[in-house]
Amino acid sequence: MRDRAVRRAGAWHVDDVLAARYAAGSAPEPDAWSLEKHIETCGACAVRVSAAVRGTAAGTVLTDVRGAVLAAVAPPAPGPGRAPAIGFTARVLWAAGPALRGSWLAALVLVVAGAVGLAYATGFAGARPLLLALAPVLPPAGVAVSYGRYADPMYEIGAATPRGGLRLLLTRTAAVLAVSLPLLTLAGALLPDDALGTPGAAAWLLPGLTLTLAALALGSYVGCRAAAGAVGAAWVLALAVPLVAGVSAGAAGVSPLTLTGPAGAGELSAQLARFLSGAAAQGLWGAGAVMCAALLVARRRSFDRPTLGGGGIVR
Repeated sequence: MRDRAVRRAGAWHVDDVLAARYAAGSAPEPDAWSLEKHIETCGACAVRVSAAVRGTAAGTVLTDVRGAVLAAVAPPAPGPGRAPAIGFTARVLWAAGPALRGSWLAALVLVVAGAVGLAYATGFAGARPLLLALAPVLPPAGVAVSYGRYADPMYEIGAATPRGGLRLLLTRTAAVLAVSLPLLTLAGALLPDDALGTPGAAAWLLPGLTLTLAALALGSYVGCRAAAGAVGAAWVLALAVPLVAGVSAGAAGVSPLTLTGPAGAGELSAQLARFLSGAAAQGLWGAGAVMCAALLVARRRSFDRPTLGGGGIVR
């Protein structure tokens, strides 16, 4: 770099030769990296490099494209010395947007409407236990479809900003919880009481929060989608295996009709009572939430690397 830079008092600066080579794309990679790092703090060199880039054919095209884009989408220029203000509400809606639209929100509404419809239109006694069984895994699913490379078209841009990474993920998670928690709890409260001993409408809230935190913590290793799938599968298996065993023990044969009938609904209610009812069960869920939150804090840096090597969070 000695022949391409001007040294002044022990500090080097970009000269016209290096700036021209950088603009033409012919500068060696070490020199280009040093130049890019240097112009972050040196305004004079940044101006020199910018002028060199504008003097190339690509620079002319980029200038024209930039002008056309600004003319098409830029708001009216603010007063002298003042930047356009972006409201807090607009920033929150932009950050939470993917969590409030798409297939997850439609699925959430469908689950709520289906549970209420089954309970009142057909008199199905298992509507409340089915809703409580599905409710804890819906928030992790909402997070999975609102964060990540395949869920958010602006993921790389957002992850590279100071408000990206874990902060953006927590914003999306808060948006998912703000919609799903009251909606599912209200639906459970609207369902008629059954004689199966099903836990109350709010019994799933702490388990749902714990499963969501578990999906976030596991997502720092394998990505949000894979983590949400693993957490959801574990919850379903924890309910389904004892359910099938309990129904088969009291029936000659187990069929889908048997599992959705009174015997299946009663066994599912019993399973939910074991998992959700009582201070001991809720205390275990609370302890699990604290542990998952602690792991998430310890792994927070993994969300700052939008690459497959950075905790796999881009999946």
